[in-house]
Amino acid sequence: MSTRILLVEDDERLAELTAEYLTKNDLQVAIEPRGDAAEARILNEQPDLVILDVMLPGKDGFEVCRSVRQQYRGVILMLTARDEDFDQILGLELGADDYIAKPVQPRVLLARIKALLRRMPTASEPAQDNESLVFGQFRISQATRTAALGSQAIDLTTAEFDLLWLLASHAGNVLSRDDLLQELRGIGFDGLDRSIDARISRLRKKLNDDPENPTRIKTVRGKGYLFSKHDWN
Repeated sequence: MSTRILLVEDDERLAELTAEYLTKNDLQVAIEPRGDAAEARILNEQPDLVILDVMLPGKDGFEVCRSVRQQYRGVILMLTARDEDFDQILGLELGADDYIAKPVQPRVLLARIKALLRRMPTASEPAQDNESLVFGQFRISQATRTAALGSQAIDLTTAEFDLLWLLASHAGNVLSRDDLLQELRGIGFDGLDRSIDARISRLRKKLNDDPENPTRIKTVRGKGYLFSKHDWN
């Protein structure tokens, strides 16, 4: 079954060219030019991945992302203005899985889409829970891509799960931003990218970690982040 993508882009010519390129690479692409209409389509159609521009008529991409995130379990890839760090961070804080700056080369967009989709479980994959980590009341499963704190399931986006699994699988060790970006996105840390920081902030909230004095995902100044083996009771 072909991967279904909803491209939310109001530039008609750009949307057509992008859809044509992705279709030639065995992806099924539908186009939606309006943000307000996109919201309903995402929830009703549940595409595998949404490419979501920020500047849209009706509702902007940020509003759409915020509105659908709790009910949409697929991947959201936001298109942001080049060098607009605020746009990138806001998108991630609202639950986007990744962002890419415009203008974007079609080959780069395709590579990013494939990387994101590789992390998604398929219906044919067995849910054998043989890759789990447990720390006190916290449990995370790579096989089922789920996490829970006590009896409470933790609602995670694809990108949040990937980051949390990476940290937990290296519990007790400091991982730098460069380590994390290389593993998760295949790029090095340029000194400016705040995507990891934004996701860490969201994870701390979901893990009931004190943002002022975090003990579960610790910041090691000048070095990176450390997932604690303790403090999970």
